[in-house]
Amino acid sequence: MIEAVGLTKRYGAKTAVYNLSFQVRPGAVTGFLGPNGSGKSTTMRMILGLDNPTAGHVTIAGHPYRKLPNAPRQVGALLDAKAVHGGRHARNHLLCLAQLSGIPARRVDEVLGVVGLQDVAKKRSKGFSLGMGQRLGIAAALLGDPQVLLFDEPVNGLDPEGILWVRNLMKALAAEGRTVFVSSHLMSEMALTADHLIVIGRGQLLADMSVRDFISANSADFARVRTPDTEPAAREKLSAALTEAGGHVLPEADGALRVTGLALPRISDLAHDSDVRLWELSPHQASLEEAYMRMTQGAVDYRSTIDQKAGLQQQLPPPQAQFQAPVPGQGQPGWYAPPPPQQGGQPFGMPQGAPVQPGAPVQPGAPAPQGAPVHNPYAQPADVPAAPVAAPPAPTAAPPAAPAPAAAPDLTKSENNENGAAR
Repeated sequence: MIEAVGLTKRYGAKTAVYNLSFQVRPGAVTGFLGPNGSGKSTTMRMILGLDNPTAGHVTIAGHPYRKLPNAPRQVGALLDAKAVHGGRHARNHLLCLAQLSGIPARRVDEVLGVVGLQDVAKKRSKGFSLGMGQRLGIAAALLGDPQVLLFDEPVNGLDPEGILWVRNLMKALAAEGRTVFVSSHLMSEMALTADHLIVIGRGQLLADMSVRDFISANSADFARVRTPDTEPAAREKLSAALTEAGGHVLPEADGALRVTGLALPRISDLAHDSDVRLWELSPHQASLEEAYMRMTQGAVDYRSTIDQKAGLQQQLPPPQAQFQAPVPGQGQPGWYAPPPPQQGGQPFGMPQGAPVQPGAPVQPGAPAPQGAPVHNPYAQPADVPAAPVAAPPAPTAAPPAAPAPAAAPDLTKSENNENGAAR
């Protein structure tokens, strides 16, 4: 069992923990909750003797951590998953810890199998991902088969399978009668894992109770009641009966009623006595996250604000109308878009030596025989009815006028001047 009495820790003018008293009992998973900067990590460091309290004391099984005989065999902890020498193999890291505590080497291979790292036991830890580092830290905590375990954010970086494994591991350790103390910011995991909660804010104790009691004390439970939608008079009749019995009734947007102050059996009896049919009668309870946010809303030190982006957003120039050259034959019967150009070929090029059809349109950029019109291979025969083609959308802005071509030089005068100079 872990017991803290009047625990206080100051860093200069900053008070991280103030007069904190609690007990962590064996046989249950105790969650340690609180906003950032509330003193959770500082409290865990004082439990493990890494920081000395300014006032008060904390004991494990009746003794301070530093006075426990062979403490690693009695207490296992994961406070920082990165506290590993990156040049060591995973197995060598655990083997060093085992030799310092008189733990046999076979135990190293056992815990590597427990956390699922047996296949990477000979790899250096500097190449581990965040989740693999968490597993290695959990293996180090389990190395001495201790009766007291402390975990700070044990599921950080784990995938869903790893989170489920940690959850089941915590429950199994507590079921064996061990003391399990877990700090986490994931309310959904704490709701599924923890049996008891210790909540602190700004270094002071806010709650020390079971998860069920914590949710009930910090949330407003209500009953959802729904009557047939085709009987609005019945809903009004039931609402009046519930209000007369001391309940508080609020209509919801979908036509249901939210009732507080009355138990579900009492609501059912009142509906029966009023001869009102019920389509729904269900209890609604807030989640652990909602209850936690409601309790700690006044103890949050770091709050985000709305990003105003004042003077940082640059105004983009209005889009310029792009001039599109007209495609010969577009919009005429029997015309459709040509296929995209192929790499290595000439885009929209006409085949050489194609049969000549008088009056056929010429595609831009296509080589054509001298003095002969070019056949349009995309035109359909005249006797085949062409599918209607939607007219192109009108341009949003008038295209800019094309610049006038430069005047051609008078070659006759130039030639005469050159001839005169030659003479």
